[in-house]
Amino acid sequence: MEDRTIPLFLQESYTSQQLFSHLFEACNILRGPINQDEYKSYVTPILFFKRISDVYDEETQTALEESGGDKEYAAFPENHSFIIPSGCHWNDIREQSINVGKAVADAMIGIERANPDTLSGVFSSFDDASWTDKTKLTDDRLKNLIEHMSKLKVGNNDYPADVMGDSYEFLIKKFADLSKRNAGEFYTPRSIVKLLIRLLAPKAGESVYDPACGTGGMLIEAIRYINNEKSTYGKMYGQENNLATSAIARMNLFLHGAKDFHVTQGDTLRAPNYLEKGSLKTFDCVVANPPFSLKNWGAQQFSTDIYGRNIWGSPSDSNGDFAWLQHMVKSMNPETGRCAVVLPQGVLFRGGKEGEIRRHLVDSGKLECVISLVGGVFYSTGVSACILFLNNAKEESHKGHVCMIDASGIYTPQRAQNIMTGEDIDTVYSLYAGYEDFIERCKIVSVQDIRDKDYTLAVNNYVRKKAQETVAPAEVRRRYFEACSSVITAEDTMRKLLAEGGYIHE
Repeated sequence: MEDRTIPLFLQESYTSQQLFSHLFEACNILRGPINQDEYKSYVTPILFFKRISDVYDEETQTALEESGGDKEYAAFPENHSFIIPSGCHWNDIREQSINVGKAVADAMIGIERANPDTLSGVFSSFDDASWTDKTKLTDDRLKNLIEHMSKLKVGNNDYPADVMGDSYEFLIKKFADLSKRNAGEFYTPRSIVKLLIRLLAPKAGESVYDPACGTGGMLIEAIRYINNEKSTYGKMYGQENNLATSAIARMNLFLHGAKDFHVTQGDTLRAPNYLEKGSLKTFDCVVANPPFSLKNWGAQQFSTDIYGRNIWGSPSDSNGDFAWLQHMVKSMNPETGRCAVVLPQGVLFRGGKEGEIRRHLVDSGKLECVISLVGGVFYSTGVSACILFLNNAKEESHKGHVCMIDASGIYTPQRAQNIMTGEDIDTVYSLYAGYEDFIERCKIVSVQDIRDKDYTLAVNNYVRKKAQETVAPAEVRRRYFEACSSVITAEDTMRKLLAEGGYIHE
């Protein structure tokens, strides 16, 4: 029974943590023959396989009740979210005692083939998962994994999509903790995601696009922000270059209860997937945390881009930051488009080609807000980051101005990593929403002021600091000699006490 003494959202958070703990225990079963960098390639698909099977069983039971026990009716595809072919259900795998890995792989492939429009590639994208390699996964170890996962039903009736999705987010974060080497490629801290979506403030019925979607966190947060209204169905778009990560994104969205979305795999800068009549498709909200300072990203092709994304110039091939930004700007709906992007702070002040692109950015009038963040809040990089927020539909009072926010002091230090809590994010967002000068935190700057400073967007060049107290040299000297006298007095007192106690002999 639900404990009414605990707020519902805290109950759900606790339940998510419990579910996460059970899921992460699966990693301990794999520990040894499977490297911890590879855990996600095994646990993620096996969880999704179990979830699909359990939901299928729930849907079968519902159809049986509706039809008075008609098994043929209950098997109709119309009664199910996904088709599970004969021999490909979780329970079929539980019955295997030999060649268990082959049975798992065959079942996953069978489910993919039976659902080509929705599940194509979601399992097979994990090409580093060696289910049939018995030197890595013996039948006994796989049976242990399957029996461990069988202890828990993970259907919709057992865990609502929010709880299921949150526990999966915990799991993704844990994978990131274990694999800091490449964690930043697929995980953005949830608090930063929330800030980006709050800045964009997507409305019901608006489209949202993430050109570097990783595991889909931005799209999921956007769906949450709009309260999962039916008008969001079909309006979420993402592209991710890494094949396995794009599969995780699709699973993540499904596990969070997303009904209809578009997530594709491919290199966004070289070959964007979302087009209309040969031009880039445009969206109401564009959001991303793209790879920082990407090298060999395709500058030569971009310099003559057939989609016209080099609107302000083509960056060098050694750094793709402004290529991402221009792709996102070109993807904004000309009337309603907003864009929120995380980039390294170097984009705010670097010269050369980047300086020229930044000049065009400022003069475009699209730049709404610049937020500098503390270093160390992102996995796998110590680089200090910033958020650029652009808006094609600025309020009249905001036109000709840029809101500069110094959030470098708004964070919560932890032993291994700085984090931004929900409170920290509230503080940053309130500075933007308040839209007024705040000493050491925020400055509303005119575009002309930025031009006068040679188009630098370095926030600390604009945000006013507290006046430093000045002390006359004579007062400094007096305080110094007073401190010296106090030290001498304290030493004399200590020496007398030690002598009286017999600890020293003078």
